[in-house]
Amino acid sequence: MSKTVLSPIISGTMNWGIWDKNLTAKEMENMIQICIENKITTFDHADIYGSYTTEAAFGKAFQSSKISREKLQLITKCGIQMIAENRPENKIKHYEYSKEYIVWSAEESLKKLKTDYVDVFLLHRPSPLMQADEIAEAVEKLKSEGKIIDFGLSNFTSSQTELIRQKTEVSYNQVQFSATHYEAMLDGSLDYMQTHRICPLSWNPLGTVFREDTKKTRRLKKLLSDLVKKYSFGSDTLLLAWILKHPAGVVPIAGTVNVARIQSLMKAVELEMDKEDWFAIWTESMGDDVP
Repeated sequence: MSKTVLSPIISGTMNWGIWDKNLTAKEMENMIQICIENKITTFDHADIYGSYTTEAAFGKAFQSSKISREKLQLITKCGIQMIAENRPENKIKHYEYSKEYIVWSAEESLKKLKTDYVDVFLLHRPSPLMQADEIAEAVEKLKSEGKIIDFGLSNFTSSQTELIRQKTEVSYNQVQFSATHYEAMLDGSLDYMQTHRICPLSWNPLGTVFREDTKKTRRLKKLLSDLVKKYSFGSDTLLLAWILKHPAGVVPIAGTVNVARIQSLMKAVELEMDKEDWFAIWTESMGDDVP
């Protein structure tokens, strides 16, 4: 069970750096402040974001902000080996989960993020070659040294999670879950996490509703336009509320840097969506009635 208390909505930093928004140090500092002012105190990172540069950019902004470390929670991930300018040794994209690498990666993240510890440390994607005993040794070392508080996984199936959980405590699993990608609630993933008191984190919580023009997204947009009138909340807030209603206690990771949207995100926590509206969103996504 997690020792960390995360904010009900998490700020995802994947697009803060050179991969997308390319925020300046001052803009990043302001973004951290805005999130915290709106009660979004948890920030989701990974070593690879910005081709291994975003953690350091965030760390500098955090240091300049003078915000107390106790006021925020930091999540980061390791394991994916990308082909990047500052990783010349990588000839092909792959995964690395040796004890030495996990410990080294965690310590590198601490240096870049300008912190003595991360609240949640995740393995980014499962590797067919991962050794559960070796992973457990690395996790226990990092925990005993106070460098990580909680440990978890990302994009792991239930059986892969069980493999790791047999050797060391797993508190989180970050999976894709949204109104357009709801497989996690049908394939047993969310059930498994509820059973074992693992907190699910949801990446891409808005799904493809605003990014694709398909029969599915058109159906959802039509329904959402009606629900916006009923609840007086925006479509993105309604989609987050849909996730939050699931009993597994899913925590969405929102990647927006739009100030107005950030200010409205936490409204999803207050919104109690009617059960039939919840099922209506799922129905329109499937394109058929529930079985």
